[in-house]
Amino acid sequence: MINGPESSIYKFDAFCVDSGKRLLLRDDEIIALTPKVFETLLYLVNHNGKVLEKDELMSAIWPDTIVEENNLNKNISVLRQVLGEKPGAHRFIVTVPGKGYKFVADVRTISVEKIPDTSDSKPRREGRSSKRSAFAAAGVIAALAIAVLAFGYSYFNNQRQIDSIAVMPFVNESGNAELEYLSDGLTGNLIESLSKVPDLQVKALSTVVRYKGANSDARRIGQELNVEAVLFGHLIETGEDLTLQVELVDSRNGNILWRQTYQKKVSGLVVLQSELARDLVHELSVPITDKTREKLAKRDTENSDANRLYLRGVVLARKLTEQDIKKAIELFWQAIHKDPKYARAYAAIASAHRSLTLCCDGHPSELVQAKLAAQKAVDLDAELAEGHSALATLIYSYDWNWAEAEKEFLRALELDPNSSMSHFSYADFLGRMGRQKERNEQGERARELEPFSPFFNAFGAQKDPEKAVERIRFAIDLDPNFYFSHSMAAAIYSGRKMYAEAIEEARLSKKLSPDQTWSDVILSNIFVNAGRPEESRPILDQLLLRSKSRFVPPYHIAVVYNNVGDKEGALYWLEKAYAIRDPKMTFLKTMNWKNVENDPRFQDILRRVGF
Repeated sequence: MINGPESSIYKFDAFCVDSGKRLLLRDDEIIALTPKVFETLLYLVNHNGKVLEKDELMSAIWPDTIVEENNLNKNISVLRQVLGEKPGAHRFIVTVPGKGYKFVADVRTISVEKIPDTSDSKPRREGRSSKRSAFAAAGVIAALAIAVLAFGYSYFNNQRQIDSIAVMPFVNESGNAELEYLSDGLTGNLIESLSKVPDLQVKALSTVVRYKGANSDARRIGQELNVEAVLFGHLIETGEDLTLQVELVDSRNGNILWRQTYQKKVSGLVVLQSELARDLVHELSVPITDKTREKLAKRDTENSDANRLYLRGVVLARKLTEQDIKKAIELFWQAIHKDPKYARAYAAIASAHRSLTLCCDGHPSELVQAKLAAQKAVDLDAELAEGHSALATLIYSYDWNWAEAEKEFLRALELDPNSSMSHFSYADFLGRMGRQKERNEQGERARELEPFSPFFNAFGAQKDPEKAVERIRFAIDLDPNFYFSHSMAAAIYSGRKMYAEAIEEARLSKKLSPDQTWSDVILSNIFVNAGRPEESRPILDQLLLRSKSRFVPPYHIAVVYNNVGDKEGALYWLEKAYAIRDPKMTFLKTMNWKNVENDPRFQDILRRVGF
């Protein structure tokens, strides 16, 4: 154990280290540290301004014990967190490459003499020394009293129920950018778990992700997001060891309500996630039912390797590019190889295959695999909302069984009323059925749950024609590189006869996502609306040429044939789309088919698709 002068007090910034009481205080609030972390801090401040080699530190903190350097690194990381040191700030602890660490804050040292025992036979010194000792003793007692008060405030304040929380993206402090998926995945999983608590408002991942890498000011975040508490987390992975440090902060006053450090082996990742959700709900003092408690305790898999593969896949799938979605599907299958009963991974596979057909011109055969995966997810876990939602989208996209699909959507929303994706998917379904009022209600609910999602904001921008331009611009501001927002902007501008702006947005959408041809269809529609249908002819030629080397949805080609006034060509390609069950056929009721709509053959196609 490290000892400085017997009653030394070190003060720096807003902190006070009492070596005698072995306490760290910040503005009179006790900060809990494990013994070895405190000893690390004490040694650093006691040698302020000196470069301390790692071997020296480890020998001082773990005398007569052989430990790995990783133990010291963890202690330093914990100290940086509790001191509030941001990456690159170097206010307190500086890493000296190739050597060790240096404490650089301005430290004031107060050495206090111990109060003599009155029973001691030695005469007690009088004068300045006695007065100084008495004064110092009074100071220590006062500090202790303040610490007790601070503890009391913290204890009783923790009993107050927290009704709203924002979980900030966990900071990856492992020094390995490839592990970013793990910190992002853990954040998303925790948010998803907390959303199952009925009386707790939890900000969605798309809402908090914009704070990633920004200054962690709980008060400012609380005001901006209208939440009572903010959770911060720092993740460190070293070899087979995982350390997650979390801190719950009251956004009204900046006080720390709870702090915890979780240390597990990588193989304990699943347990870590479960313990974190359970402990946090307890600290929030939110009343929960036994059913909710069961949901929180439920683990999708016990296999940590499978869980890590799944988390990597989720991060990639969200990017909605062909390359990333295909890689995500590979990772999900690898997860299932590790755990064949991993229902959530099956649901993710189903959603990813469908994304390929909608976002990247994937062949409809993707949906055969997707539906099998979705059904497997439901068979393995009938309570998994994501499984029912994925199955619903495939039942109407590929089977064109509209009634059965709606049953699955309603079941998904019954299981998880706070699933923004289920609300969105149901809204999309209702829109294709022509039930616009219900579509708008469900789409708005998805946006309420994720108010800063570029996808949901773009999708719902047309709901209010008077504010459509304003809303689509807001969606684009959230993510200027998201192609879908620009596609929707093109359609909105075209509807308002802002054709120059519409054409620009359609071309930008294509530039941002070259692997999809939906932007080509939108551009063709703009030319028709502008009274320039002949300008769709080059688009048609490009699609036909492209179809010789790779798959192009026949439905897209049919739309452009219709736009150039070629009825026979449009009907021919619609039949081809029907034959391969092109999921874009579900858009039949939402498009303008003025050149073919009165033809009996078109009406027959509508009937066969289920309209």
